[in-house]
Amino acid sequence: MTLKLHYYPSTAAMIPHILLEELGVPYERVFVDRARDEHKRPAYLKLNPNGTLPVLEDGDFVLYETAAIVLHLCDRHPQARLAPAPGTLERSHYQQWLVWMTNTLQATLMVYFYPERWVQEGNAEGAAQVRASAQERVAPLLDQLDALVARHGGPWLLGADYCALDAYAFTLCRWTRNFPTGKARERTHLGPYLQRVSERPAVQRVFATEGLSAPFF
Repeated sequence: MTLKLHYYPSTAAMIPHILLEELGVPYERVFVDRARDEHKRPAYLKLNPNGTLPVLEDGDFVLYETAAIVLHLCDRHPQARLAPAPGTLERSHYQQWLVWMTNTLQATLMVYFYPERWVQEGNAEGAAQVRASAQERVAPLLDQLDALVARHGGPWLLGADYCALDAYAFTLCRWTRNFPTGKARERTHLGPYLQRVSERPAVQRVFATEGLSAPFF
């Protein structure tokens, strides 16, 4: 069955996009033009009523929510070893950080990028305050990632083995590349780590396919 990834460049869809390239399995990319609100049209809303990206079609099976797609791809392709084996303590540790990525860091970044969603329409001053507060909250979260890389002492987030969390962490850290201050790459351990992830052939292919240019993170 053909896998189909519905995506828009530089969104959370970049995470499963990287994983699909790492897996090396056949898949189809379906461009959803968010700039033209294609993610809000009936055809797309039939796939994901939330109107968010990404969506993965695995044959007749439709899945949304980035973390769920990550779990699905890793469990369907265990031979790639992009996640620790189920039932192990390593798996529980991995799942903790996967949930943290989506529920804590990503959620806070979304507040930063869309502060108007948390205030009344037209309240520009309130939106600016929300954005500033969100950026302040992002800083200690990036510090946690920096400390995680340092603590495990390997080339990747959890140590010696590259896993799906690396695609997730890289994508979210990339979103800080244009922060006025406190970019992820400025941290002692995150900076070199992000460079290593960016040099992986799968990630390079995603940059090219999504038409991305420097700064990549």
